[in-house]
Amino acid sequence: MKSVYKAVLIALLSCGVVFTASAQDEEESETGLALPRMVSLRSSLINARSGPGSRYPIEWVYKQKGAPVEIIAEFELWRKIKDWDGSESWVHKAMLSGRRFVRVNNPGQNNIYAGPEENARISAYVEDGVVGEIDKCPSPNSMCLIKFDNIRGWMPRDALFGVYADEVIR
Repeated sequence: MKSVYKAVLIALLSCGVVFTASAQDEEESETGLALPRMVSLRSSLINARSGPGSRYPIEWVYKQKGAPVEIIAEFELWRKIKDWDGSESWVHKAMLSGRRFVRVNNPGQNNIYAGPEENARISAYVEDGVVGEIDKCPSPNSMCLIKFDNIRGWMPRDALFGVYADEVIR
């Protein structure tokens, strides 16, 4: 008789583990989109909150439209984001855009190249903190073609926040 109870207990526990894993997978991405993923700030004035709702206190305000952030969690209409400094906060999904931008993260002056090789001619310079739109990143771990207002050129990924090392953007 003890072996029957033991078998039933094992069966119930294994079902519970399966149900728990399924529920956890659904919570990780309510939208069905991959997590984490890069997006950008839609506005030049965005409240970053300590939790997923307007009742949570504002921790700081983002003021750089287009700046890239990484969505690391979702809860209903709220997205938990991580910025270029590693700070995490919650913003309403309406404040985010799917347009892809990068932020120059290397301190000081950075080279913008005329071609996708580091031995290409330097066509311009850009300071850290500047935001540009991604045109393309044709292959993993390669340079990316970025548009900074009227300047367009190639930059190494390791100087940028907003694109993953192995990501291809065409």
